[in-house]
Amino acid sequence: MSTIESMMRPDALKGRVIVVTGGGTGLGLSMARTFLALGAQVVITSRKQDVLDGAAAELTRETGGEVLAVACDVRKYLEVEQLLERTLHRFGRVDALVNNAAGNFISPTERLSSKAFEVIIDIVLMGTVNCTLAFGKHWIANGERDKAVLNITTTYAWTGSGYVVPSACAKAGVLALTRSLAVEWARHGIRSNAIAPGPFPTKGAWSRLLPGEMMERFDLAKRVPLGRVGEHRELADLAAYLVSPWSGYVNGEVVTIDGGEWLKGAGQFSQLDQVEPGMWDAIEQMVRGVRGS
Repeated sequence: MSTIESMMRPDALKGRVIVVTGGGTGLGLSMARTFLALGAQVVITSRKQDVLDGAAAELTRETGGEVLAVACDVRKYLEVEQLLERTLHRFGRVDALVNNAAGNFISPTERLSSKAFEVIIDIVLMGTVNCTLAFGKHWIANGERDKAVLNITTTYAWTGSGYVVPSACAKAGVLALTRSLAVEWARHGIRSNAIAPGPFPTKGAWSRLLPGEMMERFDLAKRVPLGRVGEHRELADLAAYLVSPWSGYVNGEVVTIDGGEWLKGAGQFSQLDQVEPGMWDAIEQMVRGVRGS
C-alpha cells in the first residue's frame, strides 16, 4: 500500500491507464509514482531498458501499483506505434499521455551546429508530435473519449531564453501544439493541456545544465520570489489533477508552476551572459564529463 502523500483523493486515478515518456528518471519518475499511488496503471518509457526496469521495480515496491516499462525512442514513429501496441496488449486501453521526454544543454548559440538544434528539436518537439499523433489517431479511430494529453513545456516557451535556444524553439512548438489540438480535438473528447515548470532540479539534467561550480554561482532559487526551487511532489500533484476526470473542463491551458520566477525575470538561463567567453570551453568539457558518467 502506498504512503505517498497527495492532495488528490486516493482513488482519483483508479482504473485509468497513463503513459509517461521520459518516465524512468527525474520528473517523469515522480509523476509516475504519484499516478500509481492514486490508483492508475502506468507505462513508463525512455530509451534505456535497464534504467526503466530499475525504475519499475522501485515504483512497484513503493506503491504496489502495476507498471509496464517499455524502451522507446520517441524520435522514431515506428517505436512509438510499438509502445502503443504494447500498452494496449497489456492494459487494453490508454486514457492519458504525458509527453515529458526532453533534452537540453547550455551553450552560446554561435557555438552550435544545425545538428545541435536537430537533436533537441527531434526529442522535444518531434517526440511530442509522434506520441500525440499515434495515441490521438488511435483514440479518434476507435471513437474513444475522455482522453487527456499533458505536455511538459517551460516558461521560456513564450519568453525565449538565451543559451538554451534549441530548447526554447522546441518548447515553443510544443506550446503551439498544445493549444492548437485543444481546439481541434476537443470534439473527439480529447483534452490537451500543458505544465510550464520553473526550476525543479533533477540529478542528471541539472548537472548537465549547470555543471561544476555553476550550480552555486547561478543559484536558481535566488531568482524565485518564493526563495526556493520546486519540489517534485508539487508538480506531480498538478499533473495528476490535469490527467484526472476532475479537470474535465480544463482544455488548452498551460499552467505555470515556478514560484513566480518568470514574472520576476524572463528566461531561466539568460543570466549566463555573466559567463566570461573564455570559460565556455571549460564548461563544455564539464558537460561532456557529466554525459559520460
